[in-house]
Amino acid sequence: MEQQGRPPPAAHQTIAGKLFRNLFKGLLFSQLTLISLLVIVLTIRGLISASSHHFHPKKWYPPLLASVAVSGVASLAWQCIFIYNPSRAVRATFWLSPILTCSVGILLVLIGSAVDAVVGSAFVLFAITQSLYGCWITTRFEYTDKLLSLATAFPPARTREVVCLSITFSLVYSGFLVTGIGGATSTRTSVDLLFISVILISLSWTMQVLKNFQQVAISRARYVNFAHGEEMDAWDAFRITMKHLVGSICIGSTLVPIIVFIRGSIRSVNLMSGSSDEVMYSGADCFSTIANKLITLGNRWGFVHVGTYDKGFVEASSDTWKKFRSTSGLEKLIDSDLTSSLCFLSAVSVGAVSSLTAGIWMLLTHKDYALEVTLYAFIIGYFVGRVGLAWLQACVLAYYVAYSEDPQSMRFDGTIPNRIQRLQMLSAHRDNREHEVGREIEEDSTRYNNC
Repeated sequence: MEQQGRPPPAAHQTIAGKLFRNLFKGLLFSQLTLISLLVIVLTIRGLISASSHHFHPKKWYPPLLASVAVSGVASLAWQCIFIYNPSRAVRATFWLSPILTCSVGILLVLIGSAVDAVVGSAFVLFAITQSLYGCWITTRFEYTDKLLSLATAFPPARTREVVCLSITFSLVYSGFLVTGIGGATSTRTSVDLLFISVILISLSWTMQVLKNFQQVAISRARYVNFAHGEEMDAWDAFRITMKHLVGSICIGSTLVPIIVFIRGSIRSVNLMSGSSDEVMYSGADCFSTIANKLITLGNRWGFVHVGTYDKGFVEASSDTWKKFRSTSGLEKLIDSDLTSSLCFLSAVSVGAVSSLTAGIWMLLTHKDYALEVTLYAFIIGYFVGRVGLAWLQACVLAYYVAYSEDPQSMRFDGTIPNRIQRLQMLSAHRDNREHEVGREIEEDSTRYNNC
C-alpha cells in the first residue's frame, strides 16, 4: 500500500528545493561528525590537563551526568501521566512548571555570588510569567483536555518504541557532549568558551531535528488514520522518514524556531501597542501583516505534509496554512491552541528537575561550578523533555490537518466546530463591548466640547 512505502512525491519539486534539502542533509551529518571529533579532542585534552588546573573531573562530571539520566526518567514519567490522565496532566503542567522554575531560581540565588543572583532572579521572573500565563488561559483547559484525549486516544502501533529510542539517543548524545563541555571547562580559555557555545548550539539543533523526526513520522501515521481510517505502524513511518525526509526536516528545524521567535516578538509588540495613537496602531498593523506572512513560510503543521506527501517544508507549511484559512474560524482556533505551550512548559519542568538535581549536588560538593552545571543541566533536560513529548504534539498536528482537509468527515466529532462557534461568540461580544465603550467616549467628548 502507498502509505507503507515511500511517501508519494509532491507534484512539483524545484531544483532549488532539492538542492536545499540535500544541503541541509549534508549539513546535519557534517556537523555531527565535526562536533564528535571536537568533543573527543576536548575530552582527552581535559583529562590530560586536569591535574594542572583547579578542575576536578570526579566532582564535575557525576552531577551533570546524573542530571542527564534524571531528565530521561522525568521525561518518561511525564508522558505516562499524559497517557493515563490527560486532564490532570494539563493542569499539573501549568502549575508545576512555575514552581519548579522558581525553585531553580531560588537555588541559584542561594549560591551567593552576584552573577548567580542575577540569573536566579531571571528564573524567578520567568516563573512568575508562567504563573500569570497559566491564570490567563484557564478557560482553554477544557477544550485542550478534549482535543488531547481525541488525538492521542489510539496512538499508532509501536509508538512507544519510537519514543523510547528517541529519548535514549538524546540521553546518549547529551552525555557524550557533556564530556566535551567538561574538557573545555578544565582549561577555561576564551577559545574554550567558544567551543562550549558551539557544542550547545549543536545540541540545540540536533535535538530539534530529532524531535521533528518523531513529529513527521508519527503525524504521518496518525494522519493516515484520521483522514482515511487506515492503520500505519509508527516504526515503519519512522524508518521511511529517516531514509527519505532528512533534508526537509532539517530545514524545518531551522526555520520554525526562528519564525516562532519573530512571531512571538511581534505579538508582544502588538499587545504593548494597544493604544489609540495612530502611529502605534499603524505600526502594529504592519507587524501583524509580517507575522501573517511568516506563518505561511514555516510552521510546525507543515511537518504533517512533509511526511505524508514528501513536500518541501516551505511548500508544506504554505499548503497547510491555506487549508486552515479556508475553514471559517479554524485559523484563529489553531493560533490559540495550547498544545505547543503545554509541550514547552512540560519540557521546562523536566529541565528544572534536571537542573535541581545537578545544582543541589554541585552546591554541596563543588560550589565554584554550581551555576554553569545547573544551566547545562537545565538546557539538556529541556531538550530531552521536548523529544519525549514530540509524539503527543504530532498527534494533535495530524488531527488539525486532517480536519482542515475534510471538516465534514464522520471521523471527527463536534469538538472543533463547537470551539470555533464559542470563540466566534466571544469575539462578537467583545467587539460589541468595544463599540459601546467607543460610542460612550465619543458622546462624553461631544458633551465636553459643547460645554
